[in-house]
Amino acid sequence: MFHVVTGGSGSGKSAYAEQCILDFQGENRIYIATMYPFDEESHRRIARHRAMRAEKKFTTMERYTDLEHLTIPAGADVLLECMSNLVANEIYQEGGAGENTVAAVLSGIRHLLEQAGNLVVVTNEVFSDGITYDPETEKYLEKLGAINGQMAQLADAVTEVVYGIPISHKKTGEERKNEEVLS
Repeated sequence: MFHVVTGGSGSGKSAYAEQCILDFQGENRIYIATMYPFDEESHRRIARHRAMRAEKKFTTMERYTDLEHLTIPAGADVLLECMSNLVANEIYQEGGAGENTVAAVLSGIRHLLEQAGNLVVVTNEVFSDGITYDPETEKYLEKLGAINGQMAQLADAVTEVVYGIPISHKKTGEERKNEEVLS
């Protein structure tokens, strides 16, 4: 199962994505964290999040770039959080994919799908604000949008979380079957 979860800042998408992984009831939960610790506040935030995830029996793997060469236990339930950070890291970090970010990230997602039992990817909805950005930010948004669109095509399910409410945009076969039975 490949599930893409999106939403705005503070929408509840992270909590929803974690619950998706918990609902799989697997024994091996991997959390791929992509936020690069660039200052003291980010180190504190990462430590706080690690402690919260440990209670839910997640093994955290910090990975800022290059998903294509990441090895995870076969059949694990994997939560990647978040695509927005990963894309920024690939574009701007030394050793990142740079101009090849879209291809590198999508290749990495396919690589994870070959190994994982289930994969849930969190990404951000940052395209609806109507603001005109500087050219460098536009480049970032273009790459993130291309990746989000292609992930949505590959995914079994796509859910947008708005004010803590999950809205399905692409449902699994099982969800569609259940709806047909109810109607």
